[in-house]
Amino acid sequence: MANNIIDVKRNYREVEDLLSFHYKEIEGEEFYRYIFPNNQNEGEYSGDYSKPNAIYLYEDERDKGTERRLRRRIMLNDTWEEDYRKFVKDNPMTLCSGLAYRGMVNRLEYSQQMNSLVFDLDSVGKDELLTLFLRIGKEPGLRRLPQPTFIVMSGTGLHIYYVFEEPIDLFPNIKLQLKKLKYDLTFKIWEYKATSQEKQIQYQSINQGFRMVGSKNDKYGLSVKAFKTGDRVTLDYINAYVDEKENQVDIKRRFRPSQYTKEEAKEKFPEWYQRVVVEKNRNQKKWDIKRDLYDWWLRQSHKVKGGHRYFYLMCMVIYAVKCNIPKKEVEADMYDKFDELSRIEHSNPLEEEDIKSALETYDRQYYNFTINDIEKLTDIRIDRNKRNYQKQKDHLEEARMIRDLRMKRQGRKWTDNNGRPKGSGTKEDLVKKYVSENPDHTPTEIARNLGISRTTVYKYL
Repeated sequence: MANNIIDVKRNYREVEDLLSFHYKEIEGEEFYRYIFPNNQNEGEYSGDYSKPNAIYLYEDERDKGTERRLRRRIMLNDTWEEDYRKFVKDNPMTLCSGLAYRGMVNRLEYSQQMNSLVFDLDSVGKDELLTLFLRIGKEPGLRRLPQPTFIVMSGTGLHIYYVFEEPIDLFPNIKLQLKKLKYDLTFKIWEYKATSQEKQIQYQSINQGFRMVGSKNDKYGLSVKAFKTGDRVTLDYINAYVDEKENQVDIKRRFRPSQYTKEEAKEKFPEWYQRVVVEKNRNQKKWDIKRDLYDWWLRQSHKVKGGHRYFYLMCMVIYAVKCNIPKKEVEADMYDKFDELSRIEHSNPLEEEDIKSALETYDRQYYNFTINDIEKLTDIRIDRNKRNYQKQKDHLEEARMIRDLRMKRQGRKWTDNNGRPKGSGTKEDLVKKYVSENPDHTPTEIARNLGISRTTVYKYL
């Protein structure tokens, strides 16, 4: 561990020298005023959430020796100077995202505007920063990146801030689009042995909190410093650097359009209509899932890589929520896994605080967290289960009942042997005949011209 600390501090000094040579350092108080210029004043704050505020978390001396880890506080405009000195400056643990929230809770469901899109780039030294310099601010293209507004030294790496000219209103579908955009650009920013010394990419949500400028990195005692590297940006500018067009954000698509009228939905989905339209219950419905899924996830710990240990724990909590596992039980399981995960090599040590942080996801809003999201966060491939977590015997019994019902409606029986007779127009015959007539065609051409899959072509070649 000693060598690791030496490496981290050497990287920090080299990155600081390089950034300070090219750019101006910005103090923390000014940094957050720049990102959040529209925070309310103390007297304005009320139940009117037309003006959302930034929310930050900080460690308080009064909580030492207790189970409470961090306190939550609203960033108000007229008290910020004093609050910054009291709660953020030189604090060993503070967190703030680039979003503004309605109310006093910094959950994604309460987020109202995105003021800044932020990316985390871990394990950065002089060489990685020089590579980043070569890629930012150029015309869009392969591995090229938009010019950031700020580059922040986190202690072990960089936080890259894109501050928008106008905050983006976070309508439901805009949140989903921004998540896809962030995943796309994260893949582009994070490259092993080029922009990072870490092998594993770390994907994060759009409301991820980051160490605050002016605070200290509690693991290494290093100051979090910010450098002004560019101007405010527009969404169109960021969109231009997204590789896949479907991952760009269309600000006009605020909601996913429904293919049904309200009358059609009432007839087709009476349960949904009663719950959402009549009872005004907007919470997503929770499916009843057996605990087999949770137990399966516990067995996947051997697949975890260094940069994904925390996210494995977080997804353990999410699976516990899905499967109705009590919070105390999942907490005990997390401690059981802690020693195993701690032995996985990484520049940042896994700490007990990571368990407490991951437990914060024990919340209803994570009921419908998708498989794709879990795969992105943990870098663990999840095979899709076609049996809906049923035993194979039960699944096959159900499938046969559906098959027999369909045959009955057609006036046939499964045993009638009404299929195509072998050797008469079967796919095998089609492939063999085609190949004999077109011996130079590739499997892809054969499949396309016959209207069958390449798998079937390979089967009979």
